Amino acid sequence: MMGAGGPCSKESIGQAKPGQDLLVIGQIGQLGTRILSAAFKQELTGWFSKSYIKKLESIQGLQVDPYIERIQRQGVTGILSAGEGGILKAIWDASGAWRVGVSFSLRKIPVQQGTIEICERCVCDPYRLWCGNCLVLAAENGGQLAEACEEWQIPAAVIGIVETGTARKLRHGEATGYLERPREDEIYRLLGRDRADHLRSAITTEKG
Repeated sequence: MMGAGGPCSKESIGQAKPGQDLLVIGQIGQLGTRILSAAFKQELTGWFSKSYIKKLESIQGLQVDPYIERIQRQGVTGILSAGEGGILKAIWDASGAWRVGVSFSLRKIPVQQGTIEICERCVCDPYRLWCGNCLVLAAENGGQLAEACEEWQIPAAVIGIVETGTARKLRHGEATGYLERPREDEIYRLLGRDRADHLRSAITTEKG
């Protein structure tokens, strides 16, 4: 199951086949946004109002968990929960678990404006920020699945395609490169493991 920022009970389910759509459901970096908002609250008051910082601290969105079974019935063959390391690590892990290549666009990944803003102020990468409440999927008809999720008020987008081989291709605008190996989650890089884990535990306990 996926509680407040936690992973599903099964990290990787099913398989993906070349030609299928690659999707992200839920918005990335939500748990990391809440942790950074709490950690840098004092510094952020120089840019944001207290009410906006409080909003960032509670950023979560509609829970994906209650819709898992409905989502899986929409032509989904592979599913993986995004957590520590951010959405790029989840895509890397999904490709490895499913033994397929992927090609995807960074710009198509759903992300809230609040996450972008706090990452700009904290000088960190929102795509390598702890997710929670977010899934990477492979599906036969990704557009239809994305439309169904939107009806449930869950952000969703087809971000790319499953391919043969093992290459993980990343498109950013007109440029195409290759996804790097996962790095340390941004909250650990900025806060250190002890402080980050303490804040994460407090936030997930309070909001869970």
